[in-house]
Amino acid sequence: MEEVAHHKIVIIGGGTGGVAVAAHLQKEVEGLDIAIVEPAETHYYQPGWTFVGGGITKAEKTARSMSSVIPKGVKWIKDGVSTIEPAANALMLVSGEQVSYDFLIVAAGIKIDWDAIPGLKESLGKDGVVSNYDYNVAPKTWETIQNFKGGTAIFTQPPPPFKCPGAAQKILYLADDAFRKSNVRSKSNLIFCSAAPGIFPVKKYAAALNEVIARKGLDMRYQTRLVEIRADTKEAVFDKGGEQEVIKYDMIHVTPPMSAPDFLKESAISDAAGWVDVDLHTLQHTQYANIFGLGDCTNTPNSKTAAAIRSQTPVVASNVVAAINDQVGKAAYDGYASCPLVTGYGKLVLAEFDYNMLPKETFPFDQGRERRSMYYLKKHVLPKFYWDVLLKGGDLNVGGS
Repeated sequence: MEEVAHHKIVIIGGGTGGVAVAAHLQKEVEGLDIAIVEPAETHYYQPGWTFVGGGITKAEKTARSMSSVIPKGVKWIKDGVSTIEPAANALMLVSGEQVSYDFLIVAAGIKIDWDAIPGLKESLGKDGVVSNYDYNVAPKTWETIQNFKGGTAIFTQPPPPFKCPGAAQKILYLADDAFRKSNVRSKSNLIFCSAAPGIFPVKKYAAALNEVIARKGLDMRYQTRLVEIRADTKEAVFDKGGEQEVIKYDMIHVTPPMSAPDFLKESAISDAAGWVDVDLHTLQHTQYANIFGLGDCTNTPNSKTAAAIRSQTPVVASNVVAAINDQVGKAAYDGYASCPLVTGYGKLVLAEFDYNMLPKETFPFDQGRERRSMYYLKKHVLPKFYWDVLLKGGDLNVGGS
């Protein structure tokens, strides 16, 4: 079999983690031989999709060509990975070709399991069934909110792991505001069905969010998991403690279940659940010293957000450079993640926390309050930071993403 190439460092994934760590490594070591394996032609700023669904941002502003974001000097292998062979330091590609490496960084993201909910995939984007977790469907969320004439609007949150955990509730708060503006809120019931036991795992921010929920008069139903969409009768089926509950809807925003990418599920580098098995602090593989992981595809118990990747990137880069020099990496990740929790138009609670679910805040004021300034940070500063700093290997510390 013909070998595509050998590279000093091969990165799987051209998403946030893959591009950011490639750019960071270039700054650490001049002339480093790096290749990114990524089949997609487009790179998305996914944290922007809540604002697309809320009518604040146009979808096109969240997309750029992959060629424009992969750092100059990094080889782009436009292919997918079928298997990883860590003992041979090689990848088998979907095309049937092979690429070998000295060091491997896995930043493969997460798989959205639209098929896990019967009836969801075929009804998505039609007759009130929407989701901000898809570039093409997020604009339908706003269209549906605009055309809503009253009735029952359901917003769902699956069991973890899933990326951007705040997104499931952000669109709930924005829809409430939009319905008030269009004078249909008084004849609407907004129901939040979440598999979680409460609104947020960090007490400080949960307290702030519960005040928002009370003010808005929202119907919160916890430990309630979506299991089926019956589009023909506009019914959503939920599992609540082993019992089935059927709720008729006029609109339903679904945060879909997620899992590890398929090629990782049976991989020798993954744990039993399919996630890349890394040390939660060094992000180095627990068995293969020349493999590192970052972002949504690893088994680190942090919240899966772009802000987490921003904190993981310099850790991986530093520890990879140490490994190249036959040294032990000393950089450590503390589980930092951030959820900029949009609570309405012009309002946001900036949640920042670590592995211990303790606040780890950037700004010198109480971030457990709704603030207009933090809303504008999310709307204007973070997208610019993402494209111009994070993806280019910058270290600027800014809360959230």
